[in-house]
Amino acid sequence: MPFDYLSTATLANIYIGLLGLAVLLYAILDGYDLGVGVLFPPRNEGFRDTMIASIGPYWDANETWLVLAVGLLLIAFPSAHSQILQALYLPATFMLLGLILRGVAFDFRAKVIATHKRKWDLTFKYGSLLTTLSQGYMLGIYVTGLRTDLWAQCFALLAAFGVTAAYMFIGACWLILKTEGELQRKAFQWAKRGLWVLSIGIVAVSVANLTLHSEVRELWLGTSMGFVLAAIPVACFAFLGLCGLVLARLPQAKGKGEWLPFMIALLVFFLNFLALGLSYYPYVIPGQVTILEALSDSDSLRFLLVGTAIVVPCILAYTVLVYRIFSGKAEQLTYY
Repeated sequence: MPFDYLSTATLANIYIGLLGLAVLLYAILDGYDLGVGVLFPPRNEGFRDTMIASIGPYWDANETWLVLAVGLLLIAFPSAHSQILQALYLPATFMLLGLILRGVAFDFRAKVIATHKRKWDLTFKYGSLLTTLSQGYMLGIYVTGLRTDLWAQCFALLAAFGVTAAYMFIGACWLILKTEGELQRKAFQWAKRGLWVLSIGIVAVSVANLTLHSEVRELWLGTSMGFVLAAIPVACFAFLGLCGLVLARLPQAKGKGEWLPFMIALLVFFLNFLALGLSYYPYVIPGQVTILEALSDSDSLRFLLVGTAIVVPCILAYTVLVYRIFSGKAEQLTYY
């Protein structure tokens, strides 16, 4: 086999890296279309039609990364998979319910009689909101090490609203890129508000995070690695400040640089994810289980790595192809 020479530690790092990549790409790609759904204006059908058109060609492909992440967790770290789902089965159920509501509403809104269309639009909006809140809550409980005490629940609720704000911000930035006219002007307003909420949320979650695990607090405040980690939030807020300037000046730029807010949002997501990953490595469940402790059989993982080396590049290529084909401003979706 081509991967026989790989050690157990190397396999653990490869699979946790692939898992991290899948989660990051899901948070970015499905994050913006969830954010667009949460931003649905209840009283403007024209806006809703254009917003659906802006995400229509991509949203199914975006969710592929969630399936890949869950699959990698099950294959590579089965004991961690079991513990995580046992602790999070209820919010995971709500997340799946939200995703189902989104999927049903997306198709039905275009095929029902006009008087029922708004009901399905609202179903899409609240399905998106249910999904984002569930994902944020799950992230909060996961970061606490699957704790269930009152402080962990409060942190999870904070994370739920923080993730929702982040998705709304990146969704607004996506609409700036993909729309024109009045809706784009509205997207600028959404992005400016989301920028402030996101900034406050990042500060609140970061401060609360230092109280959860003594290892993380020591890493950030008591080691030389802390200087590297401290540079990440500094860079993050520098990009947020830059985004604020861009959002203030871009409406007068006559269509130039409309991609900048979305690219800055991508960088902010990446930096936050990087800080989280560096803070909790090498744990697969923070403060509880390391990647080596949870790793599956090495021989099986070496065999499965062959398939993974084929599947992951194919998904990446497919994703890039979809975004290239449907680049440019959103066009009205049609159904036959």
